[in-house]
Amino acid sequence: MAETTYFPRRLILAGAMISGVLLALAVHMLGARFGLDLGGLWRSDTHQFMPPGSAIAWWLIATVGFCGGYFTATLMDSAVSGQIPHRMRQFLIGVGVLVLAGAGQAASAPSPIPTVSGVLAGLAALCLGAVMAFCGAHFALRKA
Repeated sequence: MAETTYFPRRLILAGAMISGVLLALAVHMLGARFGLDLGGLWRSDTHQFMPPGSAIAWWLIATVGFCGGYFTATLMDSAVSGQIPHRMRQFLIGVGVLVLAGAGQAASAPSPIPTVSGVLAGLAALCLGAVMAFCGAHFALRKA
């Protein structure tokens, strides 16, 4: 009987964080195409306390970053021990590639957001996605 092998927790944590951050950035780019402006909170020309599109963008990026880190850490931990069927692994890789390809296509078009605020919104999405991906991966590894 073959022994189960384990990856170091730090390697799984790093891989899950990278995956969660990439998914959060992909959702940020796709959301910007649909009018979910992350930088709407910093505008002074609106009379609303918080624009709804901005609030949805923040929550969406945070949720995708957390879930991406959590599920990636769980999948990596179980894939190392051989508990995931080969077809499921191929399906998940295909879904990840399609999401990132869609984000790349959305990022290649001209941005509807001004440049400086687009860069600041991208950095905010990167930081938010990194923190939430770390939290998700950390919780998944503590549970495992």
